[in-house]
Amino acid sequence: MSCLCSRRQSAQLTRRDFLQQLGGGLGGVALASMLHEQGLLAQNPGTAVPGLSGHTHHPARAKAVIQLFMLGGASQCDTFDYKPQLIRRHGQTVPFRVTGGTAASPGPVLKSPWAWRRHGQSGRWVTSALPHMAECVDDMAFLYAMHAPTSEHSAGQTMQVSGFVTPGFPTVGSWVSYALGSLNRNLPTFVALPDPVGLPWTGQQAWNSGFLPAEHQATMFNPAAENPVPDLFPRGARFITPASEREGLDLLNRLNRQQLTPGDSRLEARIRSYELAARMQLAVPEVLDLRDETELTRRLYGFDDPRTRDFGRNCLIARRLIERGVRFIQLWCGSGLNGASGNWDSHGDVRPGSDFERMCVRCDKPIASLLRDLKQRGLLDETVVFWTSEFGRTPYSQSGTGRDHNGNTFTSWMAGGGIQGGATYGASDEFSFHAAEQRTMCYDQHATLLHLLGLDHERLTYRHNGADRRLTDVHGHVIQEMIA
Repeated sequence: MSCLCSRRQSAQLTRRDFLQQLGGGLGGVALASMLHEQGLLAQNPGTAVPGLSGHTHHPARAKAVIQLFMLGGASQCDTFDYKPQLIRRHGQTVPFRVTGGTAASPGPVLKSPWAWRRHGQSGRWVTSALPHMAECVDDMAFLYAMHAPTSEHSAGQTMQVSGFVTPGFPTVGSWVSYALGSLNRNLPTFVALPDPVGLPWTGQQAWNSGFLPAEHQATMFNPAAENPVPDLFPRGARFITPASEREGLDLLNRLNRQQLTPGDSRLEARIRSYELAARMQLAVPEVLDLRDETELTRRLYGFDDPRTRDFGRNCLIARRLIERGVRFIQLWCGSGLNGASGNWDSHGDVRPGSDFERMCVRCDKPIASLLRDLKQRGLLDETVVFWTSEFGRTPYSQSGTGRDHNGNTFTSWMAGGGIQGGATYGASDEFSFHAAEQRTMCYDQHATLLHLLGLDHERLTYRHNGADRRLTDVHGHVIQEMIA
């Protein structure tokens, strides 16, 4: 009887009351969280998603996502969008009206310096710049008429990750976190893996939660750094003892409880972050410790080549995160740290030996290995992988051998989790300058992604400033032609 009463009393405690009374440092925080998961602590109000029946609106085809972002504007003219007209008209004055871009006047038509060839049973065209991804085209569905309303890097990047050109809106990973929650309470729901070279154009705003509760922003993992997860472990603070840590957390819990304000998610997110940090201190080192991976796996991801090692490591960690139930992973190739260098911003040159080739080499083998590895382990069927960039490049030259920004059209692809491999949707014009048929935007890609996760993009909303906001704003349609 006393045990039953004790359990009932514990169930009536709020999480913060329990933490305050427990006084067990981070161990106590983790224990409180585990009891909450088992239903022994009071549930937090406001965590359910309005409009969802159970966990999804309809049966899901996938449960996790990997977003591969090629920062800088990857050239569709030199990767996936084959246009014979560029070969025929090479060196001629452009026969169409040019708008946008950064140059005062366009250069002549520029054919790709890379050889084109059909691949797979689907016969998709891919250049010799991406020989490894070319072998995976039968698992990919291509969007050949993607369009962006801007040709400016920061705005274009923000558009592709959030559906808006202006900052302050939740990214797609935050929406997925908000709607579906976690599959593993010991790891973040949403993880960002920046390029080891540096952060994107907008820094950590590239994975922010906007007006959604702050707990839905991504946790950044940077395996190349000395401290891969910032502030997870104390460094150099020898004065911290178990007793002082416990006393400090006791005080922090009391202060947090006193300052808790209804409707302000920031403090709630901070409290949750302490709970998650306690669990992550055990889970994260295991995820990032690659010693249990075989030598063959390491070679497949490019660990034996300094050109592919860093990005390959991030791709392998992405697979390990998927295995352990992380819901959404943002994987960045390219940095905004040094202007047009170290990313896909190919103003100066797209020929062999250029930055463009270096970016292709960095990501090609690791991404192909990620797709194969997920498929071999049975994870690709439940994981949507999509490859995108903030915009494309022009079919005419800039600086003689480079290409300018082009938001009028670019190419993206999706694979896994309910996607019809080998499918295509849309087409650019004969020069790959404008989207010509079945034009799509990030809204359509996001709507399709949510659909595969069991979510209706029109019903997944959040009330903000008097409006029911959604990821796709007032746009978007599910691209049924890409779904298996």
